[in-house]
Amino acid sequence: MLNDRVLVGLGGGEGERRSTGGILIPATAQMGKRLVWAEVVAVGPNVRVMEPGDQVLFNPEDRYEVEVQGQDYVILRERDVHAVAAERLAEGSTGLYL
Repeated sequence: MLNDRVLVGLGGGEGERRSTGGILIPATAQMGKRLVWAEVVAVGPNVRVMEPGDQVLFNPEDRYEVEVQGQDYVILRERDVHAVAAERLAEGSTGLYL
């Protein structure tokens, strides 16, 4: 990874899904602007906030998809990440990157 880029894996959450009420929502259903969570796989040398294994929140429209050894990943800039969820963050920290 170069500069401030982050490689994340989506985990296949783009298919069919269930609502909290148990309703099956097909993959073709249009969703409004919705942010998604993904796990960080690798980071560039200039990334300050994230480490591999962290969960990040980002806009799925601000991404570049890439396939590495048969696996699909997304490349993001650090500034395109809206929030970071990690156990290593200090207690009381929101994990937000502004």
